[in-house]
Amino acid sequence: MQDQYQRKIEYLRISITDRCNLRCQYCMPAEGVQWIPHDSILSYEEILRVMQISTSLGFKRFRITGGEPLVRAGVLDFLQEASQIPGVEDLMITTNGLLLPEMAADLKKAGVSRVNISLDTFNPEKFREITRGGDVNKVIEGIHRSLEVGLHPVKLNVVVVRDLNTHELPRFMELARDYPLHVRFIELMPIGVSSDKRNEFVSIDEMKEKLGLEGLKPTHDIRGGGPAEYITSEGFKGSIGFISALSKHFCNTCNRVRLTPDGKLRLCLHSANELDFRKLLRSDKSDEEVKQALSEAIWYKPAEHHMNNEAWQDQRIMSQIGG
Repeated sequence: MQDQYQRKIEYLRISITDRCNLRCQYCMPAEGVQWIPHDSILSYEEILRVMQISTSLGFKRFRITGGEPLVRAGVLDFLQEASQIPGVEDLMITTNGLLLPEMAADLKKAGVSRVNISLDTFNPEKFREITRGGDVNKVIEGIHRSLEVGLHPVKLNVVVVRDLNTHELPRFMELARDYPLHVRFIELMPIGVSSDKRNEFVSIDEMKEKLGLEGLKPTHDIRGGGPAEYITSEGFKGSIGFISALSKHFCNTCNRVRLTPDGKLRLCLHSANELDFRKLLRSDKSDEEVKQALSEAIWYKPAEHHMNNEAWQDQRIMSQIGG
């Protein structure tokens, strides 16, 4: 499936819930969160139908996100069914890692091939403060458990924020040296970020300067279909990756669209423009009609995001939840 800019679109990110077992300060308020009503969330049957239809258009990669996807009841049975759909070549999970110590083995058994884990700091007190109560030791345990059960690759997503975790970048790099982990440093995106917070942005070039990367060289051996630029060295068991959505944005090679928990199709992950697929799925439309609607929508995927535009940034109401 190609859009009008001849980009091959084969990657669908599916948010199966807006719920989370953390209350991260950059995602949501401490209380008073307005959750999506239960009957507005796509059922597993509806999500599986979307996956089956999208594989007929050439989609191969499916990333399950949230909120925190592992908190949704029945997720393991859903993943097992999803992994068995003909055409699904890569079934992945993005998680905060808290439930991985207990669930990693079951995820592997259900057909999940790999996992991305969000971790922005090793400091227990700072982690607890940022997440309003989270235990970083559970996340670290979940990382090791994922490696033990054979999820591969295991990638760590580290959003770099000035004065929050820039001093920890060398420690993250040590993880990639000592374990078969792929640590990706990600530029802070202006999603739900007020203008007085934008001085916390750290560019990829500045990250590289802080790390000092003598002896590391580019590698293209890391499994995935995303925009990360990876480097490694003979002394590394893993790799270091960099994802730049702003300073060197990758829109010209973007290969993905996103389905929200309530069934909205977002052609750009960083755009509020949506197509209501829940309405289509809950009508009497045939699979062929839904397929045609999906195909037409993808054709009009925008050329690029507008996160570099400050006026646009000030109007954003989305959060970075689910990544």
